[in-house]
Amino acid sequence: MKRPVRPVRVALASPPYANLTYEQPAWLPFEALLPGTRVLVPLGNGMRLGVVLSGEAEAPTDDAGYALKPVLWPVERTPLFSEPYLDMIRNLALRQMEYEGRILGQMLPAGLKTSRILYTVYEGGAPRRLKSAELAKLDDPAKKELARLWLSGNMEAKSIEPAAAVEYASVVKDPPWPVRPSAKRQIALLEYLWDRGPTARAVLARELGPETSTVLNTLADRGIITIGPQPAFCEAVDETGCAADSGVCYDLSEGQAAALAAFEKALDGGGNGSLVSHLLFGVTGSGKTAVYLELARACLARGRSVVLLAPEVALAINLRRAVCAVFPDRNVIFHHGYQPPKERERNFLRAATEQGPHLVVGTRSALFLPLREMGAVVLDEEHDASFKQDERLGYQAKEVAHFLAVQHGGVCILGSATPDVKTYHAAQSGLLPHHVLSERFGDAVMPSMELVDIRSIGPTDSLLAPYSAARLREVVKAGDQAIIMLNRRGYSPLMYCKECGQTAKCVNCDIGLTYHKGRERLICHYCGDSLPYPLLCPTCGSADYLPMGEGTERLEETLSAALPRGCEVLRLDRDSTRRPGRMEAIINAFARKEAQVLVGTQMLSKGHHFPDVTLVVAADADMGLNLPDYRAAERSFQLLVQVAGRAGRGERPGCVLIQTRNPDHYCWQYVQENDYEGFFTQELERRRKRKYPPFVKLGLVRLEVSPSVSDSLVLGATLAQPARDVARSIGAQFLGPVPAPIPRLRGKRRYQCLLKAADWPSVRRLYAAFHDQVCSVAGIKITLDLDPLDML
Repeated sequence: MKRPVRPVRVALASPPYANLTYEQPAWLPFEALLPGTRVLVPLGNGMRLGVVLSGEAEAPTDDAGYALKPVLWPVERTPLFSEPYLDMIRNLALRQMEYEGRILGQMLPAGLKTSRILYTVYEGGAPRRLKSAELAKLDDPAKKELARLWLSGNMEAKSIEPAAAVEYASVVKDPPWPVRPSAKRQIALLEYLWDRGPTARAVLARELGPETSTVLNTLADRGIITIGPQPAFCEAVDETGCAADSGVCYDLSEGQAAALAAFEKALDGGGNGSLVSHLLFGVTGSGKTAVYLELARACLARGRSVVLLAPEVALAINLRRAVCAVFPDRNVIFHHGYQPPKERERNFLRAATEQGPHLVVGTRSALFLPLREMGAVVLDEEHDASFKQDERLGYQAKEVAHFLAVQHGGVCILGSATPDVKTYHAAQSGLLPHHVLSERFGDAVMPSMELVDIRSIGPTDSLLAPYSAARLREVVKAGDQAIIMLNRRGYSPLMYCKECGQTAKCVNCDIGLTYHKGRERLICHYCGDSLPYPLLCPTCGSADYLPMGEGTERLEETLSAALPRGCEVLRLDRDSTRRPGRMEAIINAFARKEAQVLVGTQMLSKGHHFPDVTLVVAADADMGLNLPDYRAAERSFQLLVQVAGRAGRGERPGCVLIQTRNPDHYCWQYVQENDYEGFFTQELERRRKRKYPPFVKLGLVRLEVSPSVSDSLVLGATLAQPARDVARSIGAQFLGPVPAPIPRLRGKRRYQCLLKAADWPSVRRLYAAFHDQVCSVAGIKITLDLDPLDML
């Protein structure tokens, strides 16, 4: 009698990322292939790793003309993913209009999605090892016997790493490097490692060519790089083994206690089940972190896991420091996207397999750890744009966190001193419970705020106004600390040719190149392309350039020379923190008062607690105000209030100086008064008039156009007409196409369209109408960004 076909639906975690149907093999019992289990499946002439989505797929009919291939073997005995986790995968796939496999392929660490699996069988004498190809050649009785050993725990699976993938190259010296200008392969390798961090030797050979091995050995012999095992992420603990001051208070105020009680009630199901997300709106220094930690304690006491998220790694380090101080005996999972793949893989497996509740700290990617019993998800600085990912897998962490909280019957906390306007509007509309901490904890008071007019400062002058410089010297003389924020890295944002007046530009993006003095290169901050400096002007051949403007590297140099001898200046930006451990070292050194001045980008604007900082200077506060983005004023307000919050957190009062060339802008009035409510009211009215969120749903369509496609075709009426017709019929708006604010990037011309509608289905309907037309033209890549945070 013919055995009935038992189909299994499997999502491939590598290209083509399809959902395919396989057969439940005769040699494996049904319980070996439960949903959420990783499996090896045949595809073409090879093997792929997939995840079982369902054991109840539809089987083909007898007259279909083909037969299902059987699943070869599972990779674990118990499912790696729970049903709520698979629901999250399905939800993201539906939102992004992708296969579940593509979502899994982006979430899983490299070692957990490889099909290079080695099975070790423990039976009799020495262990027997089988690769997947060898396993596939066995007959059914032999596989059935192996299944018995597999289910009894006498057969294990492990991913295979090529030897070259185990050796990692890392730069151990900051630029400029002692390398001859003519040693182009050495320079290319160093630049690659500096931009991307520790990299496997196999990857370097693939990306830079087989001769890389010789170059690696040469640089290693000279002590510029090291070759060894993958470096572990450096923990945020100082040299004495004691964490720096976390600034966390332990005796909760009345407001903190009330917020915590509401969160615990929601955690226990005592509130409205549909209102799982709460806003914790507290001024800087009001003790929001203490509330998060006490909520974590409440979750753990109930046997439920908790995830504490920060928007950036530097803030996640601070949050982890606070967690370790309050929970010294708890083995915290610290997870973020800059960790080595092996470390992320270990975190993933710990979350999936270790028993008991977990305490997780990290950035947005920590949301995708497969926790079983989740009690709370906390997003600190919820307004930050870093909680949304646009590249590869697009998602908004706040939406994923809310979905997980609903799935697990938990609570999602959104915390901020300057909430996203849409979040606060939802709170004001009764859609989101909110709790307010209106005062700083203890005796600390909000800093005073002053505007400093810098309209008289030229592009070649020092960026700090004389008044700001004098105040800085006073603070240094008094033995206090100061923070100078300039949200522009590098030495100079423009290099101006004195002979012909042209600025050095990127040939791929037609954007000015930024001079990085330490690296002795001109770098495009959009595509990463770079040129050695000095260089000849491509227009006139002159080598006489004038640096225009000032970045953090130049500001650090200027202050180091101008301040009294012995006054150390540190810099915190993406360039100074590229080497593993450097970010933690800089933060800890400043916390220990090894330097009195910290210069940096917006990395230092949020979350840090330095009680001896009494002065904060926003060196160029206007930078974000004039961007072509409806959120420009909101982002500037948030950034300035956040960086101002670094001052006066200790016993001594703080002062904030806001340097601006536009002192009459309405934003500064609310910043000076720390008046979020006033800013929110005015900003909301502006958006109501112009039909921007939260009053409409917004989609941004981006077009990348190859040289073969003419401007007239893209900008003409033909492509957009069907979408405009749909827009008129449903009362929506389809605006564009128009050239993007950055019209050329990485050699491609860029255009964009703005979609405004009352709901998301209408936005998708507009996009579908436009997409169908665009896809009929070769040479155009089209993408949709729902609720865009980057309008450039």
